[in-house]
Amino acid sequence: MIDDFAKDNLHGRLRRDREALLWKLDGLSEYDARRPLTATGTNLLGLVKHVATVEARYFGEVFDRPSPEPLCRWQDYDGSDQWATEDETREEIIGFYRRTWEHSDATIDELPLDAPGHVPWWPEPSPNTNLFAIMVHVLGESIRHAGHADILRESVDGRTGVRPDNEQQIDEEARAAYCAKIEQAARSAAPVKA
Repeated sequence: MIDDFAKDNLHGRLRRDREALLWKLDGLSEYDARRPLTATGTNLLGLVKHVATVEARYFGEVFDRPSPEPLCRWQDYDGSDQWATEDETREEIIGFYRRTWEHSDATIDELPLDAPGHVPWWPEPSPNTNLFAIMVHVLGESIRHAGHADILRESVDGRTGVRPDNEQQIDEEARAAYCAKIEQAARSAAPVKA
């Protein structure tokens, strides 16, 4: 009984965060979806591609259910899953992510929470695991990267939120006043040296 509850709850959260991550691309130009927005090159479309690859590996290879999508060997990882080349379309990457969901969902639906898995890229003594631990791990990865996407999208055009139905109209004056209040508190707490 508790296993069904835990599995359904974790799976529901994963589904919610998948949709939130994709929503961060809505309405963006190709340039804004792809351009590096941090010093390390993090970008919105790259986050989607990366999370798709993470899911494909963890719900595929770990349970000997390889992803039907072509993936490089984990030993050959070079960071190329964190950005989109000029030859990759947004639709291709989103399609890859959605097909990965189907494969991941089938793994989650078909296996019990205690189903054994093996993560060869995890160091000893912990490469042997189970579906529950992998669901928690992948959910953590998804939440982390959805949070990155929240901040990146806000820096592009000010949009915030988890889904379209709770997004509010941007009030630039109210935001500026709120940020000024926080800036003043920061300056008061630790005066800026000239």
